Amino acid sequence: MSEPIEASLRVRVGSEDAHYGTIAAGAFVMQLFGDLATEITVRRGGDEGLLRAYESVEFLSPVRPGDFLECRATLVREGRSSRTFDAEAWKVITTRQDISESAADVMEERVLVARATGTTVVTADLQRKNPGG
Repeated sequence: MSEPIEASLRVRVGSEDAHYGTIAAGAFVMQLFGDLATEITVRRGGDEGLLRAYESVEFLSPVRPGDFLECRATLVREGRSSRTFDAEAWKVITTRQDISESAADVMEERVLVARATGTTVVTADLQRKNPGG
């Protein structure tokens, strides 16, 4: 790989994403990581591929409806059909329910809320771009 392949997104957590009272389920962030992994496999192989496994997943801080997250994934290893990526989600705006229902603050320092390492697979017959080329 000559230059790193990355994908990023910024999202606002919606009220529909609340699962445990006022906290979003970890599956919400995992879905974002899956979207990033899909973008990486499209950029690298011209196909969406399939998520094979997560080697590690860590949930480090609660995510609440109204929060804004910045998420990024980077391709870190590549085989003939596998693509391994590292992903992180950072909270950059947080809700302030202690002040009012609609109060929020831009965070002075962003907070790492989750990180993961995963692998996707694009079988050789579906690759439209050659790995390493």
